[in-house]
Amino acid sequence: MKILFTGGSSFTGSWFVRELARAGHEVVATFRQPAAAYPDELRRERVAMALEHSRGVFGCAFGDADFMQLLHAEKFDLLCHHAADVTAYRSEDFDIGAALANNTRSVAAILRTLSEQHGTLVLTGSVFENDEGAGADDLHAFSPYGLSKGMTYQVFRYYAQAAGLKFGKFVIPNPFGPYEEPRFTAYLMKNWFAGNTPAVNTPDYVRDNIHVSLLALAYRNYAEQLVAGAAPGRLNPSGYVETQGEFAQRFAAAMRARLPLACELELLTQTDFPEPLSRYNTDRPDDAALGWDEAAAWDEIAAYYAARLGAAT
Repeated sequence: MKILFTGGSSFTGSWFVRELARAGHEVVATFRQPAAAYPDELRRERVAMALEHSRGVFGCAFGDADFMQLLHAEKFDLLCHHAADVTAYRSEDFDIGAALANNTRSVAAILRTLSEQHGTLVLTGSVFENDEGAGADDLHAFSPYGLSKGMTYQVFRYYAQAAGLKFGKFVIPNPFGPYEEPRFTAYLMKNWFAGNTPAVNTPDYVRDNIHVSLLALAYRNYAEQLVAGAAPGRLNPSGYVETQGEFAQRFAAAMRARLPLACELELLTQTDFPEPLSRYNTDRPDDAALGWDEAAAWDEIAAYYAARLGAAT
């Protein structure tokens, strides 16, 4: 297939681009900024990774004039809209209206054009948006950012139906692995390599952590099956559904077996629960059918952080 992909500078996006290309597809990846303009080294590394497997188009945001020109100039079998406005996404002051506008710019015209080209659309969602996954409470959005993602889906759903476009949603839980932002597992590794014992502040939350390598295979398979008319309208791939304390211990055991580190943990007593107690996806990928090796995935994580942080020991 010829694929137009947005969001290739993100953690999961760079992995998705690589996996799609490895399967033999031609990927054209759009980036909102020039390659050298991304402010942090990690994102520049992910852009470089995506460019190894795609043709990059820079200074091109979803729905702007350059994007529309690209869409009309080349025929695409599949549009993977993975990009989303994430500016200050952790803040309660996150601008929902601005994010929705950026996520859906020119959506009606884009989906009409894609439909005329007999293309297909895959939109990325999050288990932390409203009405996704399973778990406690009423599946409300975790944050204003999560709410913007849910609203983005509804806008795309409406215009895809209006255009008669084949449309699917791929819902991401909590991925981890090489090139991840400095979130939970990166925090653990940084502390272990520095000789510290990291604290797990929220050990009672039940979450769905998934290897990014498995997630990327599931994404590629879903995209291919959706184009072939053999996939559901939504896929919620799931990894390790357990408390964050249990996952931290799982992660520590895997790293301890592969690195000369103690990988000790301090599980704190959780007393504050501002987020739902549990939220997780429900579609477990078929590892064997996808050709995924769990042990190799753990090996890859250990090798990545050893190369990145080993000099700090």
